[in-house]
Amino acid sequence: MPPTHALELTQNRGDCELRSEAFFCNLSPAALRSFEALKYSMPYSEGAVLFLEGQPPPGIFVVSKGRVKLSVRCSEGRSIILRIAGPGDVLGLNATVSGTACQSTAETLEPCEMNFVGRDSFLRFLHEYGEASLRAAQQLSADYNGACEQIRSLGLAHSAPQKLARFLLDWSQKGLETKRGTRVRLTLKHEEIGQIIGTTRETVTRTLGEFKGRKLITLHGSTLVIEDRPALENCAGLN
Repeated sequence: MPPTHALELTQNRGDCELRSEAFFCNLSPAALRSFEALKYSMPYSEGAVLFLEGQPPPGIFVVSKGRVKLSVRCSEGRSIILRIAGPGDVLGLNATVSGTACQSTAETLEPCEMNFVGRDSFLRFLHEYGEASLRAAQQLSADYNGACEQIRSLGLAHSAPQKLARFLLDWSQKGLETKRGTRVRLTLKHEEIGQIIGTTRETVTRTLGEFKGRKLITLHGSTLVIEDRPALENCAGLN
């Protein structure tokens, strides 16, 4: 059964809407129908925990709507955010396939909608459809490459301004180009940004203020505009 902390539970057996999600884009109609018969569509409130670091995996979650943070606890008691997952992302895949404890905690950052499949059902699905097993292996490889890239990017940054500049540039990759610069929504709290780049909330707040003072960026509410990308790239050590 799926976790009990969802707002409500409804089993969805309607028309398939999964082809827009990366994990399922190349699966056959038969595999998609089989997955549809297994999944539960569930809404979650902000702050809901999908799974906990160190606990057995309940199954996989496919994000349909909203954002989820994946974090780990450090020995000093601090949290580090590994990544922010969004629509189309599959969560809990590694632990579900390997049978090991969850390596991170998944918590919703806003109201979300999820497709959930329990571990036993998902493993039977992979056993029945070799194409799905291949897609799971590809997804795990992509997750590994993404983690390596994040470690490489932040590990090569020697200061908090460098780390924050690299974070902002990466976050803006899917932004909208305007006459003023690249515009994107940045809804993370300063504390959460600090947990991603390995620094404190105070340092993030101070450094953002410095970037704004130098007219590298503007930030009004959740709207971030990168006004001087070359200068921000220089601050990130990329030039």
